[in-house]
Amino acid sequence: MVLTLRTDRLILRRWRDSDREPFQALNADPRVMEFFPNTLTPEESDQAIVRIEKHFDAHGFSLYAAEIIETQTFIGFVGISIPMFDAPFMPAVEIGWRLAYDYWGRGLATEGARAVVRHAFEALKLPSLVSFTVPANLRSRRVMQNIGMIHDPADDFDHPRLPPGHPLRRHVLYRLRAHEGK
Repeated sequence: MVLTLRTDRLILRRWRDSDREPFQALNADPRVMEFFPNTLTPEESDQAIVRIEKHFDAHGFSLYAAEIIETQTFIGFVGISIPMFDAPFMPAVEIGWRLAYDYWGRGLATEGARAVVRHAFEALKLPSLVSFTVPANLRSRRVMQNIGMIHDPADDFDHPRLPPGHPLRRHVLYRLRAHEGK
């Protein structure tokens, strides 16, 4: 089972203890967390890594730690996971990414996501992937579009973990089927 993916500029790999501090900083950055209900404390970031690693152990895939090959710098994550809430599109596997602000605008999320899509469809034989975000998150929506995902407004949903009336509750859903992958 492949647990490391490589692109021209990135290594997508299992998590290391040395990733904790930069991941904590990333999750504490209000720019990175703009479309989430709140930033994360260091403890919440550490708990997220534990959940990610448990997902790897249980399913053979998860959110890969993303590292720049040239500098061996941890920059965030790109990967796939099973959402842990009930929604009309479930069951599904979600593709997602979160990169440190200093690495935005370089095509790294798209590059990493394309590698993950190939792995999901070719190695894991998944039939489809979904991705979702709030309508205003145009950067993530562009990545979804760049990797060939399709948005059908009929699939949009209210995130069940956010209360009615919350400004981030409404989400757009994008989908990519294996035969459509780029």
